[in-house]
Amino acid sequence: MSKGKIFKFHNDLDTDQIIASQYLLLPTIDEMKSHTFESLDPDFPDKVKPGDYVVGGENFGCGSSREQAPSVLKALGVQAVVAKSFARIFYRNSINIGLPVIVCKELPDAVETGDEMELSLTEGTASANGKMFSCTKLPEYMQRILNEGGLIASLNKEDA
Repeated sequence: MSKGKIFKFHNDLDTDQIIASQYLLLPTIDEMKSHTFESLDPDFPDKVKPGDYVVGGENFGCGSSREQAPSVLKALGVQAVVAKSFARIFYRNSINIGLPVIVCKELPDAVETGDEMELSLTEGTASANGKMFSCTKLPEYMQRILNEGGLIASLNKEDA
């Protein structure tokens, strides 16, 4: 993976802070994405670029089971979400749609918004600010799901 800019968020960031419930009425993810993190950083959709990273603390993505939360991040081009820990349903939804979610316990305390980071899913490492961090190394089957664009895309490819 390539280098990207970090956008750092707090512990216990819930799905309503990623995409507020009133925007779930919009018909497409493409229309929803312009409201990502609206209550925390209204300019986030304009500042984030394809290949950038979202970094969080503990329990990232807690709250509801809405799949739109990881979907808007992916639609904006976020390369991966790296956090100390994830809410289970956010983690599962992210893998299902093909958005890498990586547990990296020490990195969030060592970076700030605007720092650059490089992440290697295959090696299970991230580097930022001249330091290397050990992260969760995804199993091969999970890496394959992500490479193929998510669970449904992976299953459809198997059937072909």
